[in-house]
Parts: sequence; C-alpha cells; structure tokens
Amino acid sequence: MIRILGTIFAGLLGLAFGSFLNVCLSRWPAGESIVTPRSHCRSCNRTLAWWENVPLVSWLALRGRCRSCRAWIGWRYPLVELAVGGLWAYTVWHWIPGFLERGDPVVFILYYCVSMVGTMFFSWLLVALAALDAEHYWLPNWITLPGIGLGLLLVIVKSTLNTVSPLHDTVYGSKLKMISVEAGQAVLDCVIAILAAAGLILLIRWVYWLIRRREGIGLGDAKLMAMLAAWLGLPGALLAFGLGVVLGALVAVVLLAIPAARAQSGSWALKKLPLGTFLCAGGIVSSLWGQPIIAAYLRWAGF
Repeated sequence: MIRILGTIFAGLLGLAFGSFLNVCLSRWPAGESIVTPRSHCRSCNRTLAWWENVPLVSWLALRGRCRSCRAWIGWRYPLVELAVGGLWAYTVWHWIPGFLERGDPVVFILYYCVSMVGTMFFSWLLVALAALDAEHYWLPNWITLPGIGLGLLLVIVKSTLNTVSPLHDTVYGSKLKMISVEAGQAVLDCVIAILAAAGLILLIRWVYWLIRRREGIGLGDAKLMAMLAAWLGLPGALLAFGLGVVLGALVAVVLLAIPAARAQSGSWALKKLPLGTFLCAGGIVSSLWGQPIIAAYLRWAGF
C-alpha cells in the first residue's frame, strides 16, 4: 500500500513539476522571467484561470486550444507533463522497496533517498534539455554545466554513504580516512568519465569537419555527454550515446520515407536533427535500465 500511494503521489508531483517545466520551456528561449507575469496565452496574452492550469487535465478539457482565441497550444505541453509524471512515478516505484526493508540502517535509507531524488531530478533535467533541443536546437550552458557539477556532487555523497555503511570493510584504517580515499577515487573516476564522454563527441565533431568542412555537432552535445557521464558513469553514458544514435538514425530514415522529404532530395543531407534530444532519451533509458542492459550485453559478448 505504501508503495502504491508513494507512486501515485510521485506521479502527481511530477505532473505539477512538468507543468512548471512547460512554463520554463516557453519563457527561457524568449529571455522572460519564469515568475512573472502569471501564466497566460502566448497568442492573445489573456491571463489563464486556475482551472486552465491543471496539469494535463486542462489541455484535454480545452482540446489543446486557447479558450479565447482558439490558438493551438501544442503537443509539447501534455507530453512534457506526462514524461515527468511517468518518470517520477516509475522511479519511486523502483526505489521505494528499499525503504520498506526491515532492519535497514539509517545510512542505507539515506542512500536510497539520495539515489531516488537524484534520479528524479536528473530525469527532469533531461526532459528539459530534450524539449529545448527539439524546439530550438539549444542546450544552454547554464543547465548542462551545473548539471555536470551536481552529478559530481551526487557521486561524492553516494560514495561517502557507501563508505560509512556498517557492512563496509574497515581493514584499511579509520572511517574518516576511508571516506576521503573512497570519495577521492570516485571523483577521479567521474572526472575521467566526463572527459572521455565529452572527448568522444569532440572527436566525432572534428572528423566530421575534416570530411565535410562544416560543423555537424554542436559543443552543447559535448557538454550534454559530459553531464550524462557525471550522472551515469562512462558505461551508462556510452549506452545513452548508442541508444541516441540508433534513435536518431531511425527518425532520419522515417523522415526520408516521407514523400515531401524525398521531393527535396537536394537538401535532405543538410537537414538538421536534434542530437541532444536523442541523447537525452538514451540517457533516460540508461538511468532507469542501464545496469541490466549493460549486464545482458556483457553476457552476450562473453565477458
């Protein structure tokens, strides 16, 4: 029962934070404040009533159009709210059994809490970046760079909690010394993963420039890969990259199969696709199911 109630609460909270994210996604590109003015129609500027701001329900009730000017609101609004609500509900459903184990030390409960909240915030960031890149080909530094720092901070906190666990071997010395050693090693591993993941994108960007003499991948994608590595580790970031490339290739094939795209055969090779959006989708999959996917691959490869 606790697991069900917690999941429902997380889903509803996710819908609310998804609605807030929609406000941010509408105002950030225009350089507007996310605090004032109140929520309003982007076409006729009418201030919305409270019942027009209910996540998902209002969009369905209004059939995706403004009540006054009938302007199309857009699919991004319900999709973002559903994405955040669904991801947060799944995250709580996955992590909450750890809270229900009897006799767990406090440090274990803290570890579960940090991991769960971290995953929820990470998914919120990825949904935001995916929407911004899909609509504006924009991966702002003030999201990716702090995201890298927060991922590094999460690594330090989780490493510290793991070190002070009563099940951790203390043969190497005092707890305080072990915490510093473990945290230092975790930071070093994380920094190496960040540099390697960003370097992969920069290498591809350089090779593309050598071949085509034009920019093919933006620097924002390199910073996004660095953020994925900070949160997921290098294996998780590489999995996200692989999934993102496959998803992007599938979308490109679908676009080429559309008659209108084939009619513009001379310009199809110049069509831009939001790589960051596909990387974010891969990052979400990797954060939720990355470990079993990597383990299954290693078994298949014979490692």
